[in-house]
Amino acid sequence: MNKAITDGLVLMPPAFSAGLNLWSREDGVPGQGSYADQANAAFVPADQDFGGALELQKTSATQKLRCFQQIPMQPGLYLRVTVRVKCVSGALPSVRIAGWAGRSNGSNVPGVVQSGPSVALTQYGQVVEVTAIIGAGNRGGVTMAWGATAAYGHIGLDLTGPNGGVVRIDDIEIEDITGIYLRDIFDAVDVRDFGARGDGVADDTAAFAAADSAAQGRTITVPAGTYRIAGNLTINNPIRFQGTLVQPDEVRLALTRNYDLDSYTSAFGNELLGFRKALQALFYFTDHVALDLSDRRVDLVEPLDVAAIAGLTTFAQRRFLTNGQLNAVAGPGWDDGVVTASATYSPSAPLQLTAVASVSTIPLGARVSGPGVGREVYVVAKNIGTGTLTLSQPLWGGAGTRTLTFTRYKYLLDFSGFEDLSRFEIDRMDLNCNGLCSGIMLPRIGLTLRIGDCVFNRPKDRGITSIGSGCQGLIVDGCQFWSNEQAMLAQDRSSIALNINANDAKIRSNRVVRFAHFMVANGGGHLISGNHFFQGDSAAAGLRRAGLIVTQTNPRLTFTGNYVDNCFIEWSNEHDADPDFTTGFSFGNVSIAANHFFASDVAPWFRWIVIAPKGSGQFVQGLTVSDNTFRTINGAVDRVEAVDTTHGTLDFSRFRNVNFTGNVFNGVSQIVMNPLTLLHTQNTAADTWVVEGGAFMPFGARVRNTQSLVAEGAITTAADVAQYAMPFVLNEQGTARNLVHLRWPAAVKGKVLATLRCDNPT
Repeated sequence: MNKAITDGLVLMPPAFSAGLNLWSREDGVPGQGSYADQANAAFVPADQDFGGALELQKTSATQKLRCFQQIPMQPGLYLRVTVRVKCVSGALPSVRIAGWAGRSNGSNVPGVVQSGPSVALTQYGQVVEVTAIIGAGNRGGVTMAWGATAAYGHIGLDLTGPNGGVVRIDDIEIEDITGIYLRDIFDAVDVRDFGARGDGVADDTAAFAAADSAAQGRTITVPAGTYRIAGNLTINNPIRFQGTLVQPDEVRLALTRNYDLDSYTSAFGNELLGFRKALQALFYFTDHVALDLSDRRVDLVEPLDVAAIAGLTTFAQRRFLTNGQLNAVAGPGWDDGVVTASATYSPSAPLQLTAVASVSTIPLGARVSGPGVGREVYVVAKNIGTGTLTLSQPLWGGAGTRTLTFTRYKYLLDFSGFEDLSRFEIDRMDLNCNGLCSGIMLPRIGLTLRIGDCVFNRPKDRGITSIGSGCQGLIVDGCQFWSNEQAMLAQDRSSIALNINANDAKIRSNRVVRFAHFMVANGGGHLISGNHFFQGDSAAAGLRRAGLIVTQTNPRLTFTGNYVDNCFIEWSNEHDADPDFTTGFSFGNVSIAANHFFASDVAPWFRWIVIAPKGSGQFVQGLTVSDNTFRTINGAVDRVEAVDTTHGTLDFSRFRNVNFTGNVFNGVSQIVMNPLTLLHTQNTAADTWVVEGGAFMPFGARVRNTQSLVAEGAITTAADVAQYAMPFVLNEQGTARNLVHLRWPAAVKGKVLATLRCDNPT
């Protein structure tokens, strides 16, 4: 350190060789007497210990020595005054650093300490070093705190104790030691003080770690430069970047006190790289469970492979990505990968394709399409050695070799590299796909992932994709899905908001606009509530497509409080390798309650609830449709439900526990009820009354049971003579088996309330 000049301030007093007229025998203020020509003072040019030195005899109680030069003082400046002295003869005095504190108006600063601690000289010829620290603040080690008003000082020393002793005094040194107090004054630690080079070549990891260890709550500053960090680094104190870091992709930076996008962007000088590094740190101990993007947008030119960024394949601790936007920017990184190849399928190995041509070129997460393939079937794993692929769902088209297409969509956030990821949450994120890419691909295996209050803006192909069981317990709550195909007619759209393969999903309070389908759902135990999904278009008598597609026959599904707008529920078994019913459960275990079903400008054959069986022998064995409203405008529909017989039909003889009750129908020509209570009026006496209730039976089912008969008024003969007999009932009459015959002992007429069912209730 330059002891003479600091930031333009001249701190050193003159050497004694420059003349004793420069040194005061009083306080050093102008006009006072100097040591020039004094009998008790002389300059000794060749002392064996000091070289040039002042020889001074003590002749007064306090022998003062002050420089006439004004040594500058200012707030924040700390000066260490050092002098070496020795006694050569006479009485042994004591020595202390002393000074006169001056204000800018030339007066003395009142009430401040202007001398340091005394040091006694105990031996002749022994060199003793005496020091003191002068500064504005009363900090540790400061012996003379002169306050903020001190502008300068006349600095020197005092000799105290007995008179008569002769001492020799080396030149007085004054040095700026403000750096000792910098960390307290400026609350900052500079990484350069710990060896950081900032040249982009030297490894500065250890220097950053040392600075962090020394900071102890103070802010670490990283001046301009490029700092190479070659190893994992955790900074536990606040840090401020002017310079930037360079790190290998696999090396982590954890900023535990500045865990936010702005800090990481500053650290790496690039928002995307900063986001990648912050996301990487999220999967390790950072004292944070959430990465907050602080309402910032991050532009992406290719998918984020989250597992590759994290350097992990499994993770099961709760983490949040929240409060920002991921924005797709056009580029080749979003191009779909498409492979067409032959493969062999056998229902005995329902999740496997064998003898797959060019298997090495087929990417993990590719969607499989082709004959006999249901919707949303994906490649979960592949084995190049055996030429096999593992699928997310079985194929329904039977055994055989066929040509299939494998399409790999690209996603803003791709978690498919995780073999198992649980408890990860994406919250208040705007996934701005811009028609270039899809939104989120879930991990292969996972539990209770949550996506809440997010916006999926114009996904090209898919909003959320599950390729395996990473959707187990999935929660999608309060999100908006805006299609990239809104201007298209419904039948021309291909995008899907989300799909589910595993169990126990909670899909709640989402708004989904004009996709080909809202959701394709396999698995069971799902709660689907409060969603509004609409898929209409501007065509007159336009075609409509399924909004919700349920692909398991017995899904234990509750569908409540939703707004089904210009689309319908399709219930199929297209993910069944053996779609013919043999044993187990057929279509059932579904509750559709308290929903709004709406359609406009649709053809009369439009339906809101459609069962589409693949194979033979399937039936309904547990379905409740209750307290819903069905309404059309600009035209009426024939009825609300139907069976799609393209690939199979239902066995109406096996219907059981079907309930259509409490629903409201507007713009529907034929209402549906089960059980059905109707008033049959027989005006002409007959021994067989034909009760026609079949049109009311759901899905065109038979009238299988007459639950009750109640006569309304008297049952009479043709001559109006009251009869007190009861008829017996013949169900499933007529060619369509949808009539009930009431057989009386004799020809009678009258009215009965008949309660009919299409099923056996148990």
